[in-house]
Amino acid sequence: MMGTGAAALPWSAAWRLARRDLSLRFKGLRLLLACLFLGVAALAAIGSLTGSIERELTSRGRAILGGDIGLEVWQRDLTPAERTALAALGRVSVGTRLQAMATAGDLAAPVQLKSVDAAWPLVGRLRLTDGRQVGAPPPGQAWLAEGAAERLALSPGQGFRIAGQRLIVGGIIADEPDRLGEGFAWGPPVIVDTRFPLTAGLTAPGSQFRTRARVAFARPYDPVDAVDSLKRRFPAAGFALRTRDNAAPGTERFVERMGEFLVLVGLAALVIAGIGIGLGVSSYLEGRRGSIATLKVLGATSRDIARITVLQVGIAALAATLAGLTVGVLATPLLGAALGDLLPITPGFVIDPAALGQAALYGLLVALIFTARPLAAARAFPAMALMRARVDPLRRTWRGGLLPMALGLVLLIGLAVASAAQPWVTLGFLGGAAATLALLAGLGALLRWAVARLPSPRHPLLRTALANLHRPGAQTVALVTALGFGLSAFVLLAAVQSSLDANIAARVPQRAPDFFVLDVPRDRADAFRAAVAGAVPGARVRMVPNLRGAILAYGPAGRMTRVADLKSVNDEAWALRGERGLTYADRLPEGNVLTAGQWWPADYAGPPQVSVDEKLAQTVGLKLGDRIAVSVLGVEREATITSFRRIDWDSLGFNYVLVFSPNMLADAPHNLAATIDLAPGTPRGGLLRTLVRAFPAASVIETGSILKDARALLDRMSVAILAAASVAVLAGIAVLLGAIAASRRTRTYDTAVLRVLGASRGQVLGVLLGEYALLAGLLALVALPLGTAVGWGIIVKLFQFDWLPHWPTIIGVLGAGLFLVLGFAVAATLPVLRERPSRVLREL
Repeated sequence: MMGTGAAALPWSAAWRLARRDLSLRFKGLRLLLACLFLGVAALAAIGSLTGSIERELTSRGRAILGGDIGLEVWQRDLTPAERTALAALGRVSVGTRLQAMATAGDLAAPVQLKSVDAAWPLVGRLRLTDGRQVGAPPPGQAWLAEGAAERLALSPGQGFRIAGQRLIVGGIIADEPDRLGEGFAWGPPVIVDTRFPLTAGLTAPGSQFRTRARVAFARPYDPVDAVDSLKRRFPAAGFALRTRDNAAPGTERFVERMGEFLVLVGLAALVIAGIGIGLGVSSYLEGRRGSIATLKVLGATSRDIARITVLQVGIAALAATLAGLTVGVLATPLLGAALGDLLPITPGFVIDPAALGQAALYGLLVALIFTARPLAAARAFPAMALMRARVDPLRRTWRGGLLPMALGLVLLIGLAVASAAQPWVTLGFLGGAAATLALLAGLGALLRWAVARLPSPRHPLLRTALANLHRPGAQTVALVTALGFGLSAFVLLAAVQSSLDANIAARVPQRAPDFFVLDVPRDRADAFRAAVAGAVPGARVRMVPNLRGAILAYGPAGRMTRVADLKSVNDEAWALRGERGLTYADRLPEGNVLTAGQWWPADYAGPPQVSVDEKLAQTVGLKLGDRIAVSVLGVEREATITSFRRIDWDSLGFNYVLVFSPNMLADAPHNLAATIDLAPGTPRGGLLRTLVRAFPAASVIETGSILKDARALLDRMSVAILAAASVAVLAGIAVLLGAIAASRRTRTYDTAVLRVLGASRGQVLGVLLGEYALLAGLLALVALPLGTAVGWGIIVKLFQFDWLPHWPTIIGVLGAGLFLVLGFAVAATLPVLRERPSRVLREL
């Protein structure tokens, strides 16, 4: 027999004792398994998917870009000097990109016209649906995307027209090597040879086209050095330059931010589930109280008990972690199938050791943090205290578990911050999650304190239900945390979903023009208005000058900051990246509000002036009187800032960051852009055919397809939010079940006593329902403002939409959440009602 002074059990002996209480079913530790499995699986799936996309973007960067470096410039061709500089680096492919209208009989569709030369593609080959691998199409032919062929009802060998020029469908595109690097376009791609746009008159002075060049290095060369060299050599060219390491910057930013957001949500859900883990371990140790007491009576030391228990909990945690990692890997093909048309994802199963290791480490750290306290409590109490625990509940202690909890918490925060692209955002998110948990835990403690001081009700069942909230061993704090978090998540989902639906259904369609038209010749503005009025009387036409240019420098005169010298440009200063739309106007544009300064008078002829979007001004620190230099068709022009404007970006009309006085840009070659608003119910087909025939070089874009794509995108965002929040809701339910499990033994004896005293099962169930209903009702009042506050932040601050919640929906979802929570609570406590009082009392 072991004595009190005996040395600690070796790990092998501790393992033999620990193994006797374990089975493949992990009886007593299933809550730990479920909670840890849930969080690890979510993090493993998110990390594997994000890692897969990032690896594809990195490994296929050269193919996505179409070369080692890429260059783009608007409304002009490359100069001989620019072509020579590119040719010195290696093989060069130059083409154009522009919006155009394709017609076949009475059918018309906007397309992205992509002209390519004989050297294209520099990397990879274009594959057609008939299996051919090809390059540029022969003159007079075109490769069509499947979407364009479907809209125009075309098949190989049939003819169609762009800008009045006839083309033959040479093949249907199955795989375009550099498609992801092309960026956004209003329409599916149609690929033609490099001479077609010029022949069709689509690149006339003032037309909205882009010249795009790609370079494949002839010798090993650092692409960043090549880009820097081009910037220094052509500082006023207005180039948008990219390297193979940044082939799809928009996609990379989206994947990085969305992946980080989902990881943080998964981590928050895992932390919530950690409360359930702690409660599950407490319940498990409560069930093993007799075994622990027996071992201590036989001479086992506290260290022996700790070793045995740590081995048992550790094996369960490892099993849950491995199961979560397995499910996370198995889920990636499903996620890939859902997103494969939007992002480059490795097909099949994805095994990302770094992502899986991070998910496992997160899970094990959370398990360490939340099991340290109950393990320390079991280790610290002597045998007699364990024996008396049924009539004298064990006191909780933090002292023994404080060090491992602190260590685990520091490692958890350090890992989250070290792996984050935006450390301060991550710290803010974790701080907000901690504050929410602290708030709910504080409310639980306050509720327990307040209920204990209320006058005792006369009704015995109500008195018993209230007593259950503050009695020794009551899990009120854990229940408040679980219920508050779960109900807040329900409110959040309803608020976000209803606001998104309201923004889509009620706001955007009412304010969006019916048609956008690009490249209307300036000298045919009156003819354009007449054509619209003849086809659809009463239509409202708005026309504005439309140019492209890049911001080269900004700031006080003589001390301007050159954009080319900036190390990086943050997302709020997006207008500094590449070329943007420019316009000029005599009057303040529709949908804009002047917030500072003054507008120039009509027929102004003084030094050029510019009005700037106030958000850009605040981001880069602009002041009235500062200067802005822009490149227009390769020529640098400069103007003085005389006003700031607030832009209504949601109008889907013409919104320009920079609006110049007419004398700044009127002499530059340019065309007009137009919007057309029709009365509700007006047929559109006749107007579309009229404009295509009368203005073959113009691009007519129906907003219906744009709004459809926007709805689809927002729907996917809603689904992503729903999926992320669902993990958190499941974690909250797990905590609820853990709280019930941790107090089940106490409730079993209470129920037995009530039954002996004459209470029926229905009355006992009424006590339990009263307890949970009281908690849920009070927490619903907390969840409503908490969930709507977070929903407001997501809608207004993250998505930058209007806050348009549908309160009946929110209240209905909250009510459904209350019934769901009560249902889970009752289902989890039903086993207590089935216990026979005689058997329970014999074990006292």
